[in-house]
Amino acid sequence: VQLQASGGGLVQAGGSLRLSCVASGFTFDDYAIGWFRQAPGKEREGVSCISIISGSTYYADSVKGRFTISSDNAKNTVYLQMNSLKPEDTAVYYCAAALLFSSWREVDIDYWGKGTQVTVSS
Repeated sequence: VQLQASGGGLVQAGGSLRLSCVASGFTFDDYAIGWFRQAPGKEREGVSCISIISGSTYYADSVKGRFTISSDNAKNTVYLQMNSLKPEDTAVYYCAAALLFSSWREVDIDYWGKGTQVTVSS
């Protein structure tokens, strides 16, 4: 099982980044896949996810209206388009997968990927 995240970087406030997560080793369609983030000194928090089979999505209140999650099922890839970035979005972003999509919490996660750093300068 592998969740390969990419797309992080350094951007100025107001800018955009797109994160990608390529999944392999499990049945992509059976899972909800998305992102958590962890800022220095803070707990890891759920950001967004998408149920591959239904297309249902979840967004944390802090990112609603700014982030958009999508999937390309042919490529086993989930994208997180992040617009209007703020310094408080600075964190390590982790791709994650959950078999049962009832909520998006750490305890729900079956597989984790390595993180990608997002830094937003003011």
